[in-house]
Amino acid sequence: MKPRRTTILSRCIAGACVALLAVTAISATRSNKAEIARNLDIFNTIYKELQTNYVDSIDSEKAITTAIDAMLSTLDPYTEYYPASSQDQLTQMTSGEYGGIGALIQEIKGKGVIISEPYENTPSAKAGLRAGDLLMVIDNDTVLGWTSKKVTEKLKGEPGTHLKVTVKRPYVEDSILTLDVTRSKIQLPAVPYYGVVKDQIGYIYLNQFTDKAADSVRDALIELKKDPRVKAIALDLRGNVGGLLEAAVQIVGYFVPKNTEVLRTRGKGVLNEKVYKTTNNPIDTEIPLIVLIDGSSASSSEITAGSLQDLDRAVLIGNRSFGKGLVQHTRPLPFDGVLKVTVAKYYIPSGRLIQAIDYSHRNPDGSVARIPDSLTNVFTTANGREVRDGGGITPDIEVNYGEVNRLTYNIVSDNWAFDYATKFAAEHPTIASPEEFEVTDSMFTEFKNFIDPAKFNYDKVCEQVIEALKKAADTEGYMNDSVKAQLDILEGMLKHNLNHDLDNNKKDIKGLIAGEIMKRYYFEKGQVIQTLKEDPAMDSVVVMLNEPGRYNSILAPVKKK
Repeated sequence: MKPRRTTILSRCIAGACVALLAVTAISATRSNKAEIARNLDIFNTIYKELQTNYVDSIDSEKAITTAIDAMLSTLDPYTEYYPASSQDQLTQMTSGEYGGIGALIQEIKGKGVIISEPYENTPSAKAGLRAGDLLMVIDNDTVLGWTSKKVTEKLKGEPGTHLKVTVKRPYVEDSILTLDVTRSKIQLPAVPYYGVVKDQIGYIYLNQFTDKAADSVRDALIELKKDPRVKAIALDLRGNVGGLLEAAVQIVGYFVPKNTEVLRTRGKGVLNEKVYKTTNNPIDTEIPLIVLIDGSSASSSEITAGSLQDLDRAVLIGNRSFGKGLVQHTRPLPFDGVLKVTVAKYYIPSGRLIQAIDYSHRNPDGSVARIPDSLTNVFTTANGREVRDGGGITPDIEVNYGEVNRLTYNIVSDNWAFDYATKFAAEHPTIASPEEFEVTDSMFTEFKNFIDPAKFNYDKVCEQVIEALKKAADTEGYMNDSVKAQLDILEGMLKHNLNHDLDNNKKDIKGLIAGEIMKRYYFEKGQVIQTLKEDPAMDSVVVMLNEPGRYNSILAPVKKK
């Protein structure tokens, strides 16, 4: 949902909109045309009074947009209004296309906006922009101090148009560079990487369900099946927040017989049910299929994974998915606006709805919570395996990725790994291939020396616990000289040392560094290849496939008692 400012005006208008919503949406069955007309009249009257009498001038477009957003926020996070000025956002979500230079940017507090990742074969990469470049001037406009949103608007534009970009490049002698960039239509790849991994697995990484996703997966699958090494297919949907429902149906259709039901959508009213079935002949209905999911796999990812699980066509590995069982359609509005509105819930082949949050039942404070597991219901797959509704998709094999501690979190969030990779790339024109590259111990030592202890802040949990224990002992009357002495000894033993803590997290930190370095030379594809080297989920796939009969036993029909 877009950010909102709360003002006297917006609160008044939002209040009127919420009153209208209560009649037209929440209590639609009890409302009548007279009530709707009355509430619309109230809203119009309030708006006219504010325009006439409010002490300051009012930005009418901003005020109405604020009111609309406030009204929609009482529904669900997926029902959104896009005015004409925001149409490119909606287009990019559905097609993965936009006009621009093809780069991710990041706003650094107190520094400015930097290039965080140029996309491969895009204008930004071809012009020579690099990760870490600080944007200073764009077409004679000094952008230092601008927000990332404002810079994005400046960088985007019609394909074929030109712009000059002046950047400051860290860790090089001639640090101020001016580059000519020609915008183009940017088509973000739905499948950034596919290939044979772990000697036997055809791996496909699908990161978005755009209108090109199904074709991309099909092409990857056909190519992988030509390789005699491939004994199984792994479709990676981790981090994939979804997209077009139709793309999910097509992808499921590659692995199951033609005319197989994938899902049903049910909207308002008994007649608003639609059944989605596969329409083409499959590519392969026999090859072992594994789908990787996590807590960020949502919407169309869950349709794909959940349907294949319900049909006993794939083994799911990873963590429980997000739990989005709602369907959105777009509706045209006057003056080129668009409303993306939730119109239905979807039910996968077992009949279950995997929506984890019931937005129609809110707490008194307006908040919502996940449906507790105790209130979910049992359904069965085609082979009689038990699955549950109301909380996302639970994988057949859970993966433990371990806990992310504050030290490794801060290495990422405070850009230590990013900045080191920028410095490394400035000093090393080439590196080994993604398959062969590794972060050596000498590089890890170099990274430790790169960190400035005075600027590196992280929560030292042991020290915090000791301090809390001292306060509790003093408050509850247990603190005396003997207890204090013992706590002082314990505090000395658990005193944090940054060098020790970095060494203790060496394996994870090496992985973070390697991923950042890969992006400098081999873009997203290289990062994916590097990540797969140390991937607990893929390790679980290998273990399962190497254990005779385990894949089939997971999907086997349940014997009736």
